[in-house]
Amino acid sequence: MQTLLWNDLTPSEQQNALVRQAQTIQNSLSKQVQAIKQAVRDDGDTALFDFAKRFDNTELTSLNVSQADINKAGEQVSDALKSAIQTAYNNIHAFHSAQIPIPIDIETMTGVHCQVITRPIDSVGLYIPGGSAPLFSTVLMLAIPAKIAGCQKIVLCSPAPISNEILYTAKLCGIDTVYAIGGAGAIFAMAYGTNSVPKVDKIFGPGNAYVTEAKRQVLADGVAIDMPAGPSEVLVVADDFANPAFVASDLLSQAEHGADSQVILVTPSKTLADKVAGEIDRQLTLLSRATTARLALDKSRIIIADDLTQCLAISNMYAPEHLIINTQNPRTCLDDIKHAGSVFLGAYTPESMGDYASGTNHVLPTYGFARTHSSLGLADFYKRMTVQELHPSGFLALAPTVQAMAQAEQLDAHKLAVTVRIDELKS
Repeated sequence: MQTLLWNDLTPSEQQNALVRQAQTIQNSLSKQVQAIKQAVRDDGDTALFDFAKRFDNTELTSLNVSQADINKAGEQVSDALKSAIQTAYNNIHAFHSAQIPIPIDIETMTGVHCQVITRPIDSVGLYIPGGSAPLFSTVLMLAIPAKIAGCQKIVLCSPAPISNEILYTAKLCGIDTVYAIGGAGAIFAMAYGTNSVPKVDKIFGPGNAYVTEAKRQVLADGVAIDMPAGPSEVLVVADDFANPAFVASDLLSQAEHGADSQVILVTPSKTLADKVAGEIDRQLTLLSRATTARLALDKSRIIIADDLTQCLAISNMYAPEHLIINTQNPRTCLDDIKHAGSVFLGAYTPESMGDYASGTNHVLPTYGFARTHSSLGLADFYKRMTVQELHPSGFLALAPTVQAMAQAEQLDAHKLAVTVRIDELKS
């Protein structure tokens, strides 16, 4: 990891230090993904079978995973892992159940009745990354809120061959429509539909840069998505009180996701920075995915700031997907955090806990979109509708206000819609 002294950088260099590597290849990536999109739209299932062979090295006879195969997969998962998945399921279900919206029903003035009601999105598509690291935990993060919300049709896609763990977790969550389709092709299949894959109303799930670009393209076509959730990233703010081994392990836990992941340490302590760098070298020797982690570390940073206040300001500039605050008094920093997908406070709250089992959702905005997007929650699987009902007394009380405003905006029909009712009531 490159070490930078923040105050020695020009404003332009500071901006460059916080650029995600995946964003630097956006133009060439866009053209490649556009070609995949066109193939899916033109050739449907045929293109998807071809992509499975080309990208996943898998010869498929069917895109749909049968219920028998789903049941068989569960037999291959150990009881110990099933128990762990169940614990995670319980915590995630509890946290998301607590987000069930409370109905809003008020009289804004006498005789004027206003409500907010929610309805589940009818059909949703869940994308589960499954390339070098099959993320069965993402099934929990997407399927549980979809089920709580009451979505009628839930489609799950993951690259072939789908791991036993993903299939088992899908069944645990009550998902029985599963397709062995990966990458950008899966996003386009769910967005536009094919002979085998139904079109859905909204697409959820994280993925690599190709998946993220595919989601961007379908959004431009009017297909709803959850958020830009691309290559994983973490920013750690740590001071002299932090354990260097803890900090290094947190950085590596994101670096091992993929070569296009990015990790950043921001600290006011040069001493800690040096110790963390040493710990990273030591811990890399323990990792089965060390090669992948090293590729991510090549484009990652250690930034030395003046003080903790500047550390938090740098974090807000970056707007990280994951923000770990490992300081002496981490909760005191929380009020100064403006932009982050998910925040992890203290030495014993590694990002791994949120990734798997604390209860919060690990589908989070990347690429700095935490400035405007939230972590995935139950509300993302709903749509809101407002309702209003006016009784004659409320109508007459509010009518002069609406007439005056409509007249000022020169919308005569709006005013007339009120006036004819006033005349009727008076007659």
